[in-house]
Amino acid sequence: MRHRRRGRQLGRTSPHRKAMLRNMASSLFLTERNELEHEIHGNAPRVRRRIVTTIQKAKEVRSIVEKCITLARKVQPCYDEARALLPDSLQGDGFDRSSSAYKAWRQSDDWQRWAESRAPIVNAQRKALQMLGNREAVDILFNDIAPALLEENPERVSGFTRILKIAKPRLGDNGTQAILEIVGEENNRDTSGSAAPQAPILEADEEEVVADDAAADAEEVSEQASEEADQAAEEEAEDTEEAGEVDQANDESEEAESTDEAESAEAEDTEEE
Repeated sequence: MRHRRRGRQLGRTSPHRKAMLRNMASSLFLTERNELEHEIHGNAPRVRRRIVTTIQKAKEVRSIVEKCITLARKVQPCYDEARALLPDSLQGDGFDRSSSAYKAWRQSDDWQRWAESRAPIVNAQRKALQMLGNREAVDILFNDIAPALLEENPERVSGFTRILKIAKPRLGDNGTQAILEIVGEENNRDTSGSAAPQAPILEADEEEVVADDAAADAEEVSEQASEEADQAAEEEAEDTEEAGEVDQANDESEEAESTDEAESAEAEDTEEE
């Protein structure tokens, strides 16, 4: 039985599967490298914050990516607190640790408060490094991706990734492919408020415009002629109906007169007898 055995095996041993998922999560974060680093490593991605894999692997690595982003996002306010405790002479990353000013600040109580404010950040970075196994990916996650996500949507506390199924299967083993990407303004797919695309307006030549106008006029003339013909047919039908009613009335009057004459003749015959 598989009691409390969560996740897919993916046809691999446990160490192989864990290493594969760590590498895939790190690859997703490493797509945020700058152009120079991509040129040095020689594997520039087509689209940032996106990798293409099978849908089963994407669903498994998604949990690791979500946990890492949540860790990095929660400790972002600690960066501001630690930055506020630094003296002005030590602001930035280029200060000299061998200088006398740094050594004096290192022995003071201000450094102790600064170290306490930095403790949650260090703890979160160690946990992320344990899940990813790549220091460069951890630095990019905490310094680039997490601040960008927090700035784009401060209210979002979960759902930082998206899986999109690809219709075309993978060549070779016919596996179902999917896109695993980090949501954000760069790859926002919400089109609910966008207007429908308008058809392009083509500039027509003068001859075509004249021909269209002539065709429209001809259609109007034909419609008017058909309406006049229908009206004339209706009037003719009304005239025939009226003539039929008059003939019927005349026939009825003639029949009445003939019956009256016949009755008078019969009355005269009876009197003579």
